[in-house]
Amino acid sequence: MGEKRSNHTVYNVNYHFVWCPKYRHAILEHIDESLEASFRDVCDEYGYEILSLHISPDHVHLFLSAHPKHAPSEIVRTVKSITGREMWEQHEPFLEEYLWGGGFWEESYYVGTAGDVSTDTIEQYIERTEHV
Repeated sequence: MGEKRSNHTVYNVNYHFVWCPKYRHAILEHIDESLEASFRDVCDEYGYEILSLHISPDHVHLFLSAHPKHAPSEIVRTVKSITGREMWEQHEPFLEEYLWGGGFWEESYYVGTAGDVSTDTIEQYIERTEHV
């Protein structure tokens, strides 16, 4: 990881996000490949660096680095809205069975700052909390 540079900024800003699909249905394992591709495309387009991504059947852990000009609420809103829309476009017949009334992700989410924590440490944390 380490520090990154832009024209007038040296930074090391890392966030750990967690959120669930609507009604916390365990549907993500059925669409995980296209969902991962969507996460990577969105993050590439907006300049967010994915440090770790873990897709569980009923929630997602996303650990990323972003320029400090991006608020965490802006990052999560962007990623959730675009990935949700793309999943509906790609998997509508499957999703209709589980997600009535539209929407893909729950509105709520968790965000924590990770600072200088390594990707390995975050992945170990994810593994430990998966069993809770």
